[in-house]
Order: sequence, then C-alpha cells, then structure tokens
Amino acid sequence: MAVLPRIEEFAGDLERIRHDLHAHPEIGFEEHRTSDIVAAELERMGAQVHRGIGGTGVVGLIAGKHSGTGKIGLRADMDALPMDEETNLTYRSTTPGRFHGCGHDGHTTMLLGAARYLAETRDFAGTAVCIFQPAEEGLGGARAMLADKLFERFPCDEIYGLHNAPQLALGEVAIFPGKAMAGASFFDIHIRARGAHGAQPHNSRDAVLIATMLAQNLQSIVSRNVTPMEPAVLSITRIESGSAYNVIPAEARMSGTMRYFDRAVGALMAQRMRQIAGGMAQGFEVEIDVDVRDVFTVLENAHAPTAYLTEVAEEIVGREGVLTEPKPVTGSEDFADMLLSVPGAYCWVGHGGDVPVHNPGFILDDAILPIGSSLLARIVEKRLAA
Repeated sequence: MAVLPRIEEFAGDLERIRHDLHAHPEIGFEEHRTSDIVAAELERMGAQVHRGIGGTGVVGLIAGKHSGTGKIGLRADMDALPMDEETNLTYRSTTPGRFHGCGHDGHTTMLLGAARYLAETRDFAGTAVCIFQPAEEGLGGARAMLADKLFERFPCDEIYGLHNAPQLALGEVAIFPGKAMAGASFFDIHIRARGAHGAQPHNSRDAVLIATMLAQNLQSIVSRNVTPMEPAVLSITRIESGSAYNVIPAEARMSGTMRYFDRAVGALMAQRMRQIAGGMAQGFEVEIDVDVRDVFTVLENAHAPTAYLTEVAEEIVGREGVLTEPKPVTGSEDFADMLLSVPGAYCWVGHGGDVPVHNPGFILDDAILPIGSSLLARIVEKRLAA
C-alpha cells in the first residue's frame, strides 16, 4: 500500500478530527457545528471558503501553484443518523438519538485530509473544489446544493466521491463503470376505513385487514410486473394502526421503500402501487391515499472518470486490492444527483470490522482515513497534472 507519506504523517490529526465529529453527530440540515469545524479547518489551510450552500453545505476552493483552468470536484457527506449508538468507544456519541452509524464523520475527515495535503503541496494545475454536503440520508442534501446552483457557482469538469465499506478488507477499493447504486423512492399509504367494536367486525371496514392484504398484494409488483432482467425491491417497513384490544381501528398507515436501477421500472412500480391500492379501496369501500416520492437517483459512474479513479486506486492500494467486477448494490446514495450534472465516479473503500453500516454497533476503522484522503488527493494531482 502506498498511502501518501505526508498524509500518513498527519494521520493522527485526522483521527482527532473524526473522533470529535463522531462524539457530536448532527442529522441532515442540522450540521451547524460540523460545518463550523469544516470551514475553520479549510480557512486554516488557506482555502477559499463558501458556506450556506444547500443549507449547511460548505465548499472549499484550493488553487494549484501551476497555471491551469481545470476543476476537479471532491465530495463528502457530513450528516449522522437519527439513531442511538451502542458501542463502548471512548468517543461515542454524546447526543441521544444521534449516531454516525454510516461513517460520514470519516468521509468528512478524509476530504479534510485530502484538502490539507493539496493546500500544502499545491502541485497541480487548476482548482480542487472540495464539497461538504449536508443531509445525504434521504433528506435531499445533494438536491438542495444543486438548487443553490452548486455547479454554476463552482464549476467542475469531473467529480469524485467515496464511501467506507466494512464488507471489504482494509485497503480494498471497489469501483466499476455504469449503474452502481439503486435509485430509491419512499412511499406512504393512508387507509381511511370505518372502525367498530372488536366483537362486531361486521360493522367495520377493517383498516388492519385491508393493510395486511394490501401489504401482501404489493409484493406482486416485483414478482409479476417487473421483468426478472431488471433488479427491483419493494419493502414495507412500517405499519401503524389501532390503540386498544377491543377496537377495530378506522385508519391504518403504511410506509416503505422501492429500489430500482432503471427510472422506468421505478415509475412502473409507483403506477402499479396506486392501481392496486385503488382497486382495494373500491372493493372494500374505503379511501386509500398513496404518496410516492422519488428520493434517490440511480447512481451511474461515467466510464472515463471510473478509469481514472481505478488507476489512482491501484497506485494507492495496489492492483490486487482494486475490485472492478460490476456488483451493483441496492443501497442508494444522493451523490447520484451530482453525477447527473457533472461526470464522475464513486467508489467503496474497505476497512476492518464486521458490523454493517446503519447498525447501532457500527465502528469505523481509523486506518481507512489516510487511504481515503490519499485517493481523493491523488485524483486531483493526476487529473490536474502540470
């Protein structure tokens, strides 16, 4: 492994930053302390800092010492998850109901490490555009930054991002061109029926019965409407209804998510959901409202940037450590929205540990920090070579 020596020298500083961010997690659009730290670190480096983009987003511009007009974007997400942490770390979350259970504290730190290296060396021709994004976890942080004219104000020729991967060995990097992560929609269903005494179900339009039948029928969308050649997922993750043992409730609510790698498949799934719900509403003589919201775009890596990032990854972790076999994942990532505006690539970087992200016991291995920082820094140096 060939982590950049200078980054290895200040790896301890990166650990201290990440531990501080980890102990003080903030969820989407509430990353005020985090963005303060990011801005202060960038200013200390001598970067040109812009704040308040997309809410709590921060952009740092670092100019190379060689003349050039190229601009390479590097992006990291800053938000935590609304969940409790169940680790014994000395720097565990100090805020109940808030936890960096996806490793975004590490992503932020890795980009700060790359920015520090680039600001110290400036051995490139052009500008490094360091983008610290809020609210990646389903709240539309990327779209908020784009709505704030991110790339009109800070143009980029290419953009790159990464994510930690506990399922990969330390130092392994997975990257491939094309569709890499699923698009996602969230849905909410509200059933308005008629309640009754639990001993007199014939007087009701049973919202619980309708909800359970609807849940089963919605599973036919993937199995009977989507071609088996196109991966798709429909998961109902919440059903709420009722308040007493002897009351048949008049209402029920259901929520969940759909995942797909083709927008047309996502549109088909939403259409069938509404049609099935409409048919059941008519058959049971109730009202069923369906709200489907497109939350994540399908993430597609552009071929040329993927090749560039693969070359850099091989330089940093060795050719044997770079995994290029296409293995799209049904998880989603709103970096995909940025890739609709600017060509780029996204990769996964392995680290020690066997607990998955979004688990209360998830722990990010600090050994990943200099690896990720080196990857981000070198892509700038390679793409903006003097």
